[in-house]
Amino acid sequence: MVVFRTEVLGIGSSGLVLWSKVMDTDPPKEHAQNPQNKAKHLMTLDMLSVQGNTGPRWENKTEKGFFRGRDSRRERLNLIKLGRKHPDLIDAALTNFFFFRDEMEEYGPKIPHISFFDFFKFKYQINLDGTVAAYRFPYLLISDAVVFKHESPYYEHYYGDLQPWVHYIPFKLDLSDLVEKLQWAKSHDKEAHKISQNAQQYARENLMSNDLYCYHYKLFKEYAARLNRKPKIHAGMEEVHQPEDKMKCICHRFSSGHDEF
Repeated sequence: MVVFRTEVLGIGSSGLVLWSKVMDTDPPKEHAQNPQNKAKHLMTLDMLSVQGNTGPRWENKTEKGFFRGRDSRRERLNLIKLGRKHPDLIDAALTNFFFFRDEMEEYGPKIPHISFFDFFKFKYQINLDGTVAAYRFPYLLISDAVVFKHESPYYEHYYGDLQPWVHYIPFKLDLSDLVEKLQWAKSHDKEAHKISQNAQQYARENLMSNDLYCYHYKLFKEYAARLNRKPKIHAGMEEVHQPEDKMKCICHRFSSGHDEF
């Protein structure tokens, strides 16, 4: 199964700058050999399914920072090293090597994928960017865990709404304060839980599928307004007729009198 994801990097006077990522989510071999594992791995990952699978109650979660992912950033390798130094605080491992294959002996072995829902057995979720902003961030926000967010130049459209220490716990690009932040969360459980609840509420009110649909509606309207010439239909192009849209949406996308959100 392949999932397409588009991230907006900015809108300038010359038009819209987009980055698109294709994520190959085919299950690893060990899942393909076991139909039950395969079905578990291929569960539809959306905000509603995450809400319904947030693992144990807050007080029963394992008090460790948790991370699984591929080697798409040097800091992810550094996190492995940090976790080995502080196994009481960090459970981190890599599921695939692509960018740093020559260092697999030092930072491996790679381990099998697990269900995303199993992440939430842990109280502290470490959100480390990869080649761009980590796609898992919204799903971590809506879970019943507190998110530790990596400082990064990458962003998605909703980042401006989020506040450190309100919706997530920030940590430095070089990971130098991550252990300190995890220790803070362990000794300030009530405050950490409140941050988790704030994030969950924000995600429920702003990051559900309907909200993202509305965001893209406005995005493409802004893009169209910046075009300085009409699109040209070239030979060989085929018109794709759109199905009737019965979805109820507060975007008012069929009303010329309502452009705001």
